[in-house]
Amino acid sequence: MVTASHLVSCIHSDLSPGISVVVPVYNSEGTLEELVSRLEPVLKGLSETYELVLVNDGSHDSSWSVIVDLSRRHPWVRGFNLMRNYGQHNALLCGVRAAKYDTTVTIDDDLQNPPEEIPKVLTKFREGYDVVYAPPEEETHDFLRNLASKLTKLAFRSALGVKMAHNISAFRVFRTKLRDAFATYHGPFVSMDVLLAWGAVKITALPVRQDSRKFARSNYTFQKLLAHALNMMTGFSAKPLQFASLMGFSFTLLGLVALAFVVIRYIIVGESVPGFPFLASIISIFSGVQLFVLGIIGEYLARMHFRMMDQPPYVIDSTSEPTGDSSGQDA
Repeated sequence: MVTASHLVSCIHSDLSPGISVVVPVYNSEGTLEELVSRLEPVLKGLSETYELVLVNDGSHDSSWSVIVDLSRRHPWVRGFNLMRNYGQHNALLCGVRAAKYDTTVTIDDDLQNPPEEIPKVLTKFREGYDVVYAPPEEETHDFLRNLASKLTKLAFRSALGVKMAHNISAFRVFRTKLRDAFATYHGPFVSMDVLLAWGAVKITALPVRQDSRKFARSNYTFQKLLAHALNMMTGFSAKPLQFASLMGFSFTLLGLVALAFVVIRYIIVGESVPGFPFLASIISIFSGVQLFVLGIIGEYLARMHFRMMDQPPYVIDSTSEPTGDSSGQDA
């Protein structure tokens, strides 16, 4: 069993020229064989040294068995099996920390990100960018899925003020050395895009083709995306707390205005504001705001609690390393 902190301690800055492709895997036994067969000719045409890092994120099918078999047959394929399902970004963090080469490419395991589009994105990347995102030319998800995706991107932009937030994508190319910026990060809530932004300066996007899903449905549901957006906002930004403070200040002013109205009416008319509805509405508004602000503070306290527990972002249960040379050429 390998912990995240042990893997971090193995990270060094002397990276070899080449390409590391990192893929988080979850219940994708039906696509991995095709993924490898399509990646190989693409990577051979791009670099003499390359690797594919497959991180099994607690799959319930035979994905890990397929990964082990692939790593035995292909010296450039490496596998990491996490103890349970930690989440896509946690699995990505594991794979990025394990990458050997100076350029890292991340794609999904469902073949919606065509491997054949990698050369196009790398060409843009080699113009001197730190990170190049490859969003789809056209969104292919349903309305709720697209809405949740937009909310996640809005949370990312609000958290860090990154102008390219509306173009973030699971298909990305970046300098592996950027991981030095988050080498000491240790917590259960992970956003790879936020972590990359800690070290990246030049970020751009290049829309690419996105294929339809061949097997099953997306594991990223509307609820999961919303949860990810919430974790991103409360885990990496103080904006919600600032918003809570602004709401508290605004409604304090509203209360003072209401009080002034009651006093002035009493002085002019000689009686207070009549009726229970007015009083009930004021109490309801202020009670609701107080509970809302307490909820925001509670989210931050919960994340502080988990950080103090020192819960790791992932734990590696087993690995599957090639037995031969892993320079990128099959034996």
